[in-house]
Amino acid sequence: MNNRLRGSLAAILAATIVMTAACGGSNAAPVNVPPEPTASPTMEATPIPTAAPLPYTAPLSGIGLAQEAKFRPMAVMINNFSAARPQSGLTGADVIWEVLAEGGITRLVAIFQSTESLSDTIGPIRSNRKYLIDIADSYGAVMAHAGGSPEAYGILQKQGKPYLDEITNAGSYFWRSKDRKAPHNLYSSLEKLRDGAEKKKYSDDKPVPVYQFSENGTVAGASGAEDARDITIKFLMDSYKVGYIYDETSGLYSRSINGEPHIDLNNNATLAAANLIVFETTHRTLDDVGRLSVDLVSGGNAYLFQKGKKIDIDWVSAPDDMIRFATKEGAEISLVPGKTYIHIVPNKPALAEHVAWVQSASAG
Repeated sequence: MNNRLRGSLAAILAATIVMTAACGGSNAAPVNVPPEPTASPTMEATPIPTAAPLPYTAPLSGIGLAQEAKFRPMAVMINNFSAARPQSGLTGADVIWEVLAEGGITRLVAIFQSTESLSDTIGPIRSNRKYLIDIADSYGAVMAHAGGSPEAYGILQKQGKPYLDEITNAGSYFWRSKDRKAPHNLYSSLEKLRDGAEKKKYSDDKPVPVYQFSENGTVAGASGAEDARDITIKFLMDSYKVGYIYDETSGLYSRSINGEPHIDLNNNATLAAANLIVFETTHRTLDDVGRLSVDLVSGGNAYLFQKGKKIDIDWVSAPDDMIRFATKEGAEISLVPGKTYIHIVPNKPALAEHVAWVQSASAG
């Protein structure tokens, strides 16, 4: 037997003895074989999924959209007489204007552009005025109304304005509700109004005006900003007051009329906005009926409310025919993405006499 073979047998015999000792009876000494080291598991952070930013932005509200809002704006003249409230469809508007009509009653001009709910009821719809045409023209909008002042009809017909009037040229695109008495019962929908505009061959390829938006708006961090979370606006009559309460969580101002929530009959939701603007201008009575002339050209003082605060701004009639709003330094304001409510009050008495605000709803 050669030396190499003897070495191999010796190694095998030694391994056999060790295994026997490890597996033998109680007299065998236990052999502790340390476990092989294992790598500690690595805890990888699981990324939190985030929603991809929407590819489009609504030009008049700054809200993200999955599809581009290309429609020409529609300006609907909404009745705001007490018998007409609650109205329908106002929560779908991008911008709402409130301005005096006859007898100290206000009228609402609801601007619809990015609204996707085309079949929702909108109304009650009322008559047109020259200064309401000016507001609609500011957006290049098609107007929807029922009747109008002699001055308004002269402008609509002689200047070739795009309009849908239930009385003279578009009755089939409106309907009367049996739930209310005339004249507070006339309604339509965006679907019908857009069908009417198409039938009248009102072009839908005009550029839509665009507001400027930022998440913090203009008021946040502005010098001279005041806390303003409980706001009251008086137009003419002491018996009619519009109120807004700011909610920190939603960042919205909830609207009320004479202390009662102003709701949308379609969904029972309280009307609310991210931006409030109030501006003053000259109002002049034209006739015994009380029809008004409202100056929407000269510019003047205004207030902007955002994020629970208020600053002084100006309103101006811009070269693009849109009524614009600028800081006292002359820069165009940035709106907070969301709905904007714009209120026009007389400049006699001055703006400060029409608007009051306090720091919170519980303040004095």
